[in-house]
Amino acid sequence: MTHIFNNPESFDEDSLNGFCKIHKDLVRPVVGGVVRRNPGAKGKVAVLYGGGSGHYPIFYGLVGPGMADGAVVGNIFTSPSAHYGYSVARAANRGGGVIFAYGNYAGDVMNFQLAGEQLRAEGIDARQVVITDDVLSAGVDEIEKRRGIAGDLVVFKILAAAADTGADIDEVERLGRLANDRTRSIGVAFSGCTMPGADHPLFTVEPGTIAVGLGLHGEPGLESVPMEPANELAKRLVSRLLEEAPVPSGRVGAILNGLGATKYEELFVLWNDIQPLLEDAGYEVVDPEVGELATSLDMAGLSLTLVWLNEELAPLWKAPAYSAAFRKGAVIAASAGAMDEAETAAAEIQFTPGTPESQRAAKQTAAGIGRALDAIRRAEDELGRLDAVAGDGDHGRGMLRGIVAADTAAKAALPDGAGVGTLLNCAGAAWAADAGGTSGVLWGSALRAAGAVLGDSSGVGLGDIADAAEAFTSTLARLGKVSLQDKTMYDAAVPAAASLRAAAEHG
Repeated sequence: MTHIFNNPESFDEDSLNGFCKIHKDLVRPVVGGVVRRNPGAKGKVAVLYGGGSGHYPIFYGLVGPGMADGAVVGNIFTSPSAHYGYSVARAANRGGGVIFAYGNYAGDVMNFQLAGEQLRAEGIDARQVVITDDVLSAGVDEIEKRRGIAGDLVVFKILAAAADTGADIDEVERLGRLANDRTRSIGVAFSGCTMPGADHPLFTVEPGTIAVGLGLHGEPGLESVPMEPANELAKRLVSRLLEEAPVPSGRVGAILNGLGATKYEELFVLWNDIQPLLEDAGYEVVDPEVGELATSLDMAGLSLTLVWLNEELAPLWKAPAYSAAFRKGAVIAASAGAMDEAETAAAEIQFTPGTPESQRAAKQTAAGIGRALDAIRRAEDELGRLDAVAGDGDHGRGMLRGIVAADTAAKAALPDGAGVGTLLNCAGAAWAADAGGTSGVLWGSALRAAGAVLGDSSGVGLGDIADAAEAFTSTLARLGKVSLQDKTMYDAAVPAAASLRAAAEHG
């Protein structure tokens, strides 16, 4: 379990602040994450890594020459908000456009795509490279549905090295996608991981067994097998990856990654058995990496990643890099000069006071948000427990963080005369910015859509409430790309909206 913390809710922020104090020669903090202290040349493509906390050294431990230009950092196991992605990208942009690179998780995809839309609207070319290396998370016929695990590091390294050559954004993106297409990973766990402040792990592994196919966010494995010696485990991992070899032989880069509580000595024992298997299969192993590179808090476990190199990818895999947690070769950090230390604060929502009727409705709405906050606070542990059955167990904390931000923003808007539409807009923006994750962007956008329907010019009747609820649900469907019976919160929102409509029609 995590033993050192002050407030579990601020664990990720406290950890990032400590990191920035230690590595102030390499990074500087900005809203939403960190950027390189000494940026690359003007016109360079900015490569940004992003995802939730709890995985150090991915993501912010990999910022520096030859690696990322910046990292977008979310809460524990939670995707960063679109606002965070936009903020870090603005700070890191050198005029050549930006590429967001991240694992294939719904919250990350939504938030980084929204950040990209906002950047493109301002004339900044923004691209996405989504990483799908986990062979056990979907079949070969659905590779696009696979999640990203430690193979993230391969794609990150290739993208950053390509950008440092001065290549344009089309070429950097192409090489990153090529690296993803040629990367495969498989993971196993010996015990679950524990969220800061929790007294039990998100999932457990039966003594004497191995959970095969775990996720990087603490998701349980897909199957359980008896514990086996290192040489047998090596055969299990290597044989499964070689089943999907994009080419039959040649050169491979390799990462044997510890997940947080597996000692380096154990990893070395396993690598001692893995390398001969690869060589016997006809592969030359190029610059293998063994150590903790993509962790999951205190999980005991590991993953094996292979990237099938060609004449384009091999030099980029071997290129020098210098970051806090990943170093290769010798780097001379050429810089165009340190960037301005001043951080760009989130733009405040400017508004005109609402009518007296709308202000009264805003007060009632703010009170309702406060009551919802109380309910979510009471249900936090239960929401996390339910989420841990098939997910990463962070839903309770994410919901609480989001609604605390919404409640704070709503109360702050009242003294300035906010109408109900503006109040929901402020609450939704705060929820999305502070909570991150899939639910963060959905709740934030849906609340803002409801606020747009209600506006600030009149009171709120029963029909207006029903209209706002329907705008809320349609936003969930559009952003989440879901339908009824997909087993999402849309299944609860639609009948609730229908009940409101029926009540309004009956007065």
